Amino acid sequence: MHNRWTLVTTWFLLSATGQAVAGGGPPSSDTTLLEDGEKIYQQYCASCHGIEGEGMPNWERQNAQGELPAPPHGPEGHTWKHSDAMLYRIVSEGWRDPWNKTERLTMPAFKEILTPAETRDVVNYLKTLWTPEQRRHQAEESEGAPFPAQSE
Repeated sequence: MHNRWTLVTTWFLLSATGQAVAGGGPPSSDTTLLEDGEKIYQQYCASCHGIEGEGMPNWERQNAQGELPAPPHGPEGHTWKHSDAMLYRIVSEGWRDPWNKTERLTMPAFKEILTPAETRDVVNYLKTLWTPEQRRHQAEESEGAPFPAQSE
């Protein structure tokens, strides 16, 4: 019985790892980086985008200030539609949704707070929130627009 449990557990872990890699997620050897990315997400992003990436309520409708609330990063959102380069830029430089009626950045810039590696880690963590199909789509988007070259 113990050997069967070990076999089932091993099969499950290998299947999950294979799906993550085939789906455009970070390689399984990057688990520490994913953990780092999750910690960064919880510290800097969860207050707006939700502890589990669920976004703010009514994120698709402008609020009283005429701004769109923070979107979810899970499968129901649109983060997965953007390339690594675009997601990196949004985290680094901030973002003002073009539909917003105000001119301010509703997504603050983190380039003075996060290192380039930390920015990549948090973006790679977001990929764990997506379906395999979404990860594949995002990986294809990133082929022509990867993360900026590492300078550290």
